Amino acid sequence: KVDDTVSVKLVNYTKKPLETVTWSALISYWEGWETEAFERMSKNDVEMHLPRVLGYGHESILEHAVLTFAIEGCSRVCSHQLVRHRLASYTQQSQRYIKLNPNEVEETFVIPESVKENPELYEKWKELMRSAIGLYEETYKAGVHQEDARFILPQGVRTKIVVTMNLRELKHFFGLRLCERAQWEIREVAWKMLEEIARNDELRPIIRWAKLGPRCIQLGYCPERELMPKGCWKRTKERWIKLTETE
Repeated sequence: KVDDTVSVKLVNYTKKPLETVTWSALISYWEGWETEAFERMSKNDVEMHLPRVLGYGHESILEHAVLTFAIEGCSRVCSHQLVRHRLASYTQQSQRYIKLNPNEVEETFVIPESVKENPELYEKWKELMRSAIGLYEETYKAGVHQEDARFILPQGVRTKIVVTMNLRELKHFFGLRLCERAQWEIREVAWKMLEEIARNDELRPIIRWAKLGPRCIQLGYCPERELMPKGCWKRTKERWIKLTETE
């Protein structure tokens, strides 16, 4: 799992998100639809129409609600995977303008648990990272701008990134990245993003209605088939159900 120093926070989202999505859906088949109807949208309207419309597979309406997350402490290995999801907006901490302020190795870099399990290898990793930090500092102290000094830094260096996605793209993102076959760091970052949605009373219902989850939840079966890790369907389903019941 991703270490506890990685934080994910839902910092902003579309005002009245589910009302917005429902109101958008109604334009297609409600003859009495009007702009002013948005102000009259109620929780009952949402519960009456939105699950049914989504049940028909009409998911373009999810694009009318966007969510913004702040992610801190993940590695650049993780952020490089994250930005491959194209229908989203990203702003990342610059290594060109911000100098790395090195602390302890594990506060500066993400080190996989698989490496930590091998004490000898773990020490070699930490030694290499200390050397990289030292040469980075030596380089910019010698007058080389940090935009060039950064070339020495490993991909495991921690970063900060702001991510904005609409609900439809989040569904696509979760489908791929919540799966147990996804790389461990981005998988746990994705779960933390979904957990943030689940903690929000306004947003929580959309998790079930739109099936915001891994593809096994969305499809009802695992498309990875024989590549599926043993027992992952049961583990994933239990984790997802428990999360949707968060209060």
